Amino acid sequence: MAAAGDPGSAESYRSPLAARYASREMCFLFSDRYKFQTWRQLWLWLAEAEQTLGLPITDEQIQEMKSNLNNIDFQMAAEEEKRLRHDVMAHVHTFGHCCPKAAGIIHLGATSCYVGDNTLARVISRLADFAKDRADLPTLGFTHFQPAQLTTVGKRCCLWIQDLCMDLQNLKRVRDELRFRGVKGTTGTQASFLQLFEGDHQKVEQLDKMVTEKAGFKRAFIITGQTYTRKVDIEVLSVLASLGASVHKICTDIRLLANLKEMEEPFEKQQIGSSAMPYKRNPMRSERCCSLARHLMALTMDPLQTASVQWFERTLDDSANRRICLAEAFLTADTILNTLQNISEGLVVYPKVIERRIRQELPFMATENIIMAMVKAGGSRQDCHEKIRVLSQQAAAVVKQEGGDNDLIERIRADAYFSPIHSQLEHLLDPSSFTGRAPQQVHRFLEEEVRPLLKPYGNEMAVKAELCL
Repeated sequence: MAAAGDPGSAESYRSPLAARYASREMCFLFSDRYKFQTWRQLWLWLAEAEQTLGLPITDEQIQEMKSNLNNIDFQMAAEEEKRLRHDVMAHVHTFGHCCPKAAGIIHLGATSCYVGDNTLARVISRLADFAKDRADLPTLGFTHFQPAQLTTVGKRCCLWIQDLCMDLQNLKRVRDELRFRGVKGTTGTQASFLQLFEGDHQKVEQLDKMVTEKAGFKRAFIITGQTYTRKVDIEVLSVLASLGASVHKICTDIRLLANLKEMEEPFEKQQIGSSAMPYKRNPMRSERCCSLARHLMALTMDPLQTASVQWFERTLDDSANRRICLAEAFLTADTILNTLQNISEGLVVYPKVIERRIRQELPFMATENIIMAMVKAGGSRQDCHEKIRVLSQQAAAVVKQEGGDNDLIERIRADAYFSPIHSQLEHLLDPSSFTGRAPQQVHRFLEEEVRPLLKPYGNEMAVKAELCL
């Protein structure tokens, strides 16, 4: 039997999200230090507001709390929690130990539930640059992953950008609509605060408003149970899961294009693609994004089920689940966005490969243009259609049965029937004439939708979804 290791040591399990993938900044936001510093800050704001509204709290007590916001004895807190079996009260006692004069007013009247998008914009910006530079580069479109009408590399990239723009807008909406739980007491009735202020309803409302503003929120819930409604968690994780779907689609496209050798993610000089096959250049970053995006999408089931089983004013079966799913959702989103940023800053396109694939498929796509040109030259549409049908089937047999190149155009050049338009064939087969308004759509989209969306984030193109849960 293996010996048990200390948490965080090499002998103990560590979440790969924190240990391997997520940024230090996002890990800190969900660290014990940041969490418990936030608790202490909330207790300080509560005490300051209660003092302002006339409760017997001294300046000395307030100053003592301020001086010890970061002075956290984690070992003492762990011992207190083991003794009390209550994490919030363990930290009330630990805070009180280093604030002996303020100990009696910490958490006064409150319940334990009182304390409980920079990279995305940058990714959009990088992809926008990529799309603008390749707005006119024709490429074979695919529907059902079968050859379809031509598009451009830039237009395809705009499909990705549009999804990410929707995600950025949704993140901003959810962040802006977040409301503070406020100071509501054990079952949300504010009864303990009403008793503290001797029945003065106005002071209780002022207290709620003051603490909400100190916490940086514009609004607080009027109605809560012991917690804010867990529907909020559903909204937050649904937006992150939607982001996961966008990233999965983008990176799947990149992986398929890598197989076609039309596009590749960055590949470092010393990077090893395969331990067995040294020639391989596997799209490992895109694969990682897809893998983690699936995890992110699956996490939405946790808040959905948690919200559905919150009995009456509250049950505690939400707590352990939220400690895992909320942190993991943000750490996962952080990881896939940082990885996608790396991909977007080093995408490599191979125009010659793209051109070759177009040449293989374009003759079939050009048949309608060839028929129309023949009709303009005085030919019969029906006769021309039949000629093209026969020659197309012969060319298709060469491709499918013999593994040869598509020789339809050579067959048309060799057929005297098409001599009236032989001089037009190069023009009729110009790939740019098959991309429709794709280049114009790219430039209009970037100018009218992407640039205004990114403008608030300045040169850094940064947005933080700092959701204070």
